[in-house]
Amino acid sequence: MYELHAGDVVSLTVETEQGSKWILTNGVNKVSLNASEVLEPLTVGDKVEVFLYTDRRGDLHATTAIPTIRKEEYGWARVLRTVKHEGAYVDIGTSREVLVRAEDLPKIEELWPQTGDHLYITLKPDRNGSLYGRLITEEKVVDLYEGAMEDQFNQNIVARPYRLLPVGTFLIGVDEPYRIFVHESERKAEPRLGQEVSVRIIDVKEDGSMNGSLLPRKHERIGGDAEQVLNYLEDVGGRMPFGDKSSPEEIKEMFNMSKAAFKRALGTLMKAQKIKQVDGWTELV
Repeated sequence: MYELHAGDVVSLTVETEQGSKWILTNGVNKVSLNASEVLEPLTVGDKVEVFLYTDRRGDLHATTAIPTIRKEEYGWARVLRTVKHEGAYVDIGTSREVLVRAEDLPKIEELWPQTGDHLYITLKPDRNGSLYGRLITEEKVVDLYEGAMEDQFNQNIVARPYRLLPVGTFLIGVDEPYRIFVHESERKAEPRLGQEVSVRIIDVKEDGSMNGSLLPRKHERIGGDAEQVLNYLEDVGGRMPFGDKSSPEEIKEMFNMSKAAFKRALGTLMKAQKIKQVDGWTELV
């Protein structure tokens, strides 16, 4: 009852001020709160709600910045950075970043989350009391996800992958905790763990889980020549000195297609509002 542990959110009493920190107590144990961690003025005797964490030496400290994710609770944590052999450091809403360990991330580093991606995690203490982020398990997702309505068929849902397998990608909806599976045949490339994507719902099952696709609808697909031009533009930084006025020889040398096919590809991309032509240059929109 009186023990204090890293990861706890507790109400403590301000006992005294010592230089640049406050000493808090629950009547038995004491913990320090740096003045830089105080969001509102304090006086001795005040009750204050704090989040407890350990420093690198294993000493317990407090902050008044309550995290968005706690022990036994799950939520999205933004990736701050990744470090080879260590894992992904994430923001949980306090001054203390938390590590999602490398062994919990995909074996292929290209599928690791990047800065700005979000991981669905909870907080776990290790043997030394230090906190780390733990990815949500499949069993917990089944407990948490909400069943989909049939009218979401063929709708697009913003989601992020939480589990990557060779057979496909498992995702959770960002706005609603929908559970979505995308078979490997319904994607051109495997998304990163935590990458935000738009998933088209292609099946709603009786249990409310969903199958999705990361491929465009048939009428949205731009064709091989247009996709080649689009890929080239993306590779060269979004701008190229080729357009309607380019010579057939230039087009043949660069894209290995006829000028007529090249113009059709440009027309397709402009109709899809993916490119524009300015002063003889073609640019991504």
